[in-house]
Amino acid sequence: MLKGKIRCTRISGSGSPLTLACWACWPSIFLASSARRTAAIWTAVWAVLSLGFNGLIWHWEGDAKALEFLTGYLVEYSLSIDNIFVFVLLFSSFAIPQQYQHRVLFWGILSALVLRGGMIGAGVKFIETFHWALDVFGAFLVFTSAKMLWRKRRSADFNENWLVRLTRRFLPIADQYQGPKFSIRLEDGRWTLTPLALVLVVIEATDVLFALDSIPAIFGITHDPFIVYTSNICAIFGLRSMYFLLAGAVHKFVYLKPALAIILAFIGAKMLFADVYRIPTATSLGVVGLVLLAATALSLLLSRQRPTDRGAYHEN
Repeated sequence: MLKGKIRCTRISGSGSPLTLACWACWPSIFLASSARRTAAIWTAVWAVLSLGFNGLIWHWEGDAKALEFLTGYLVEYSLSIDNIFVFVLLFSSFAIPQQYQHRVLFWGILSALVLRGGMIGAGVKFIETFHWALDVFGAFLVFTSAKMLWRKRRSADFNENWLVRLTRRFLPIADQYQGPKFSIRLEDGRWTLTPLALVLVVIEATDVLFALDSIPAIFGITHDPFIVYTSNICAIFGLRSMYFLLAGAVHKFVYLKPALAIILAFIGAKMLFADVYRIPTATSLGVVGLVLLAATALSLLLSRQRPTDRGAYHEN
């Protein structure tokens, strides 16, 4: 009975709706470039490995922890897709050659694993010390969801970003890319950073901002630091391949932002009213999956009916 229950859970969560959308678009992916086909394969590989790890958690810890991981992974995976919008803007703004984008994303994701580990540790300590911490996280998620719904899309130039201006002011930055190098030594012996390093700095700062949304959302599902961290890293591991798969089509997911806003509001409300009524993890998984599936289906339907505005957005 237990195995039957968890098997159904694992099948129903066998990938995020955006992953399912990739499979729906598989013919166009297969006819695309070799690099995009490779990205599609690696996206599927990371999803399968994450679900395999979910199976190990079920074997080690039981169905309750496995369900928490699956729900957390789905939330983190979907929220991490939001990073792709920023990556597209960032790489376009700095005109980064595609052959160097892999390197920047690799080091950006590797650093994110360390940064998020520290933030999760601090979050766990905060919750253990102060009971009202969950109320703070819940209110913050509701506020973030409202901001997501009301902010407008607009073009962005990262060269005018305050962090970019601050970095250029205090650190020497070369004018031209020097291959895949993050730093070079000038003829006079001085070391200087390349624009590639500047982009890496912006990616790290962006991930910290995204983590401020995603990590409290996971705490709305589980307080287990192991589940929180592993669901985070499993979602992040597939982000690089997902970027190269969806970068050219990310503008089609026009309903992703409202869907993420609804999910954050739901989890925030769940945290705020936890003392009144505790929503089961299975219910949370169903709500998150249904919202994302509906947003993905509507986005794909709309993209078939009319061209989608490719206008980028950025929030200051």
